[in-house]
Amino acid sequence: MSLLRVLGRPMLASMFLTGGLNSVRDPKEVAPVAEPVVQPVTERVSALPDRTEQVVRLNGAVQVVAGLMLATGRMPRPAALAIAATLVPTTLAGHRFWEAEDPSERAEQRIHFFKNMSMLGGLLIAADDTGARPSVLWRGTHAARGLRRDAGLVRRSVRGTAGPAAAAGRVRAKLPR
Repeated sequence: MSLLRVLGRPMLASMFLTGGLNSVRDPKEVAPVAEPVVQPVTERVSALPDRTEQVVRLNGAVQVVAGLMLATGRMPRPAALAIAATLVPTTLAGHRFWEAEDPSERAEQRIHFFKNMSMLGGLLIAADDTGARPSVLWRGTHAARGLRRDAGLVRRSVRGTAGPAAAAGRVRAKLPR
């Protein structure tokens, strides 16, 4: 693994580890801000808990677990996708700059909003990073291509030997026993 990945993944994960731990430990601090985003989502997704504090805690737990996975390089691509999935509602709940009345508050929330969008971009890049190894899709495509090639060789081999084998069988059948 390259030095950039070894250093970059933990750096990217650090914000989610700390933020996720805070949400797991004290969801009541974040729940009032998350309420406008959590309620419409929980109405549509029945698998989520009804209470906002529980959803905030679940979101934080996903960020901690996926952050640890990303930081340690264990399944970093799914971990980055999981964090990205939690970052969207977190950003929409926590940094609603378009609702801020005070210009300085609006500017601060806008900065945090676009900081989160930048982190989302980094997570999407990390989710696409194969670590210089071929992706599963590439490996599957090339394996299928190899199987088709091998099947073609077998087919040509069978066709090439079937005629002479059949002729030999006919000759052998005519021979006295």
